[in-house]
Amino acid sequence: MLAEPPPSLRSVTTSTLPGQRRRPTDPTDPNSRTPGGYWRRLLPVLAVLALLTRLPSFRHPLWSPDEGYLAVQARLLASGGTLYATVVDRKPPLLPWLYEAAFALCGDGSLGPLRLAAIAAQLLTALALASTARRRWGDRAGRAAGVLYLLVSVGLNPEDAQAATFEVFMLPFTAFAVRCADRGHFARAGLAVAGACLTKQTGGAALVPVLWLAWQHPRPWRTALPSTGVGLVVPIFAVALLTGPSRFLFWTVTGSAAYASFTGSELHVLTRGLTNTLILGAGCAGLLPPVVRVLRIARTGAGDLWLWLIASAGAVLLGLHFFGHYYLQLIPPLVLLATGALQILPAPRLTSALSTCACACALFLVWGVLAPRPDLAHTERLAAAVEARTAPAERVLVWGIHPETYWLARRAPASRYLTAGLLTNYSGGRDGPRVGEKYGVDGAWPVFRAELAERPPALVVDDSRGKPFAPDRLPTLRRFLAARYERSAVVDGAVFYVRADRPSPGRT
Repeated sequence: MLAEPPPSLRSVTTSTLPGQRRRPTDPTDPNSRTPGGYWRRLLPVLAVLALLTRLPSFRHPLWSPDEGYLAVQARLLASGGTLYATVVDRKPPLLPWLYEAAFALCGDGSLGPLRLAAIAAQLLTALALASTARRRWGDRAGRAAGVLYLLVSVGLNPEDAQAATFEVFMLPFTAFAVRCADRGHFARAGLAVAGACLTKQTGGAALVPVLWLAWQHPRPWRTALPSTGVGLVVPIFAVALLTGPSRFLFWTVTGSAAYASFTGSELHVLTRGLTNTLILGAGCAGLLPPVVRVLRIARTGAGDLWLWLIASAGAVLLGLHFFGHYYLQLIPPLVLLATGALQILPAPRLTSALSTCACACALFLVWGVLAPRPDLAHTERLAAAVEARTAPAERVLVWGIHPETYWLARRAPASRYLTAGLLTNYSGGRDGPRVGEKYGVDGAWPVFRAELAERPPALVVDDSRGKPFAPDRLPTLRRFLAARYERSAVVDGAVFYVRADRPSPGRT
């Protein structure tokens, strides 16, 4: 059995009830709470660190296809499209709306405003974690949690950590949900969980620690649990009414069954999962040893944080896709667990953890600055070719998994389905037996055929390059191309088809 922690550590290792404010362990300790000025000193430090850790994000116009998808969605919404009707994706609506708002305010030719918004999101997450740590363990712990989070937040492949995509904007909601529940503000906690879910479905993992803290409340059934439920349900219900309840339910929940299936490309996907786990382990090298060390010598009293980490790990596992950006969800609970552990260990351990995380952060930032982006270069060449061969008002169909081609070429897509993945289930790199017309989103192919028949694209770009969603493996698309299109060129491995009845495209 583990030894009981010494009396001097019991105030650190026991937990507080939600809404109960912990007194500092030693009022004479300079690291204890100080009246005023704490946030005025800490906020600029965290803001500068958030900016520095995300400077590589400004290097490329795009970091991932998710950014390209969101950018194209935002343009379609701005031009009168309807979310979950003529503009579709398997994601909730908050981030498409944010992209649309940013484009309306700043123009749609750059993701620079979204990069700044991502910096703000990371700063808000750091502040929420710092506030939670400070309440539980004192001023020094608050500072440590905020700094540690920002240092390890880039500890993944740069295309996962630096992109302005769903997880980055989901994390502030999850961190504030736990912070509010820790203080007994359960309606606000439920509202924050709703914000996380409306950014990405897996943000619902934060509900697990919130419910745990609500259950620990002296009056869970009278106040805590009902308040949490109201805060959670009302905004989600309002958004469902705004976007159409049946369409909202289909595109955010029921329509993703094939995408989340457990079959196809198991070795490929598991290799990706192991690789990204090792990368995150390297980025969090300063956090893991203190957590493991304290587990051996004392109970931390952080049941809600462990539940948060376990629920987040379940969210990463969901669907067995193991994309690197999924792992960002693990970082906030891991940071708080490490911060709590470092309060038990000798002070030099904190210095060592910060130094290790800073060194790892520097390496990942260098990776972000120097890493080549061959996929982006390919997409830019395709976009330039598409722009040269079509007029601005003409629609095109890019048959591939890089929707950013539409955005870079400034051409409207011929279909609401912006990638071949929605129509073939290739999404997520699945290239096994469950790829083909019958595995696409339910009801998608009749709609796709109607779109092509009503407004045939001026140009079709087959960017499959031998992958399982190639047109020659899809009878509907193969017949459509054979009946109405002629092969005109090959650009960087992608085959261009022009409509047989289309005039010569030598136009500006």
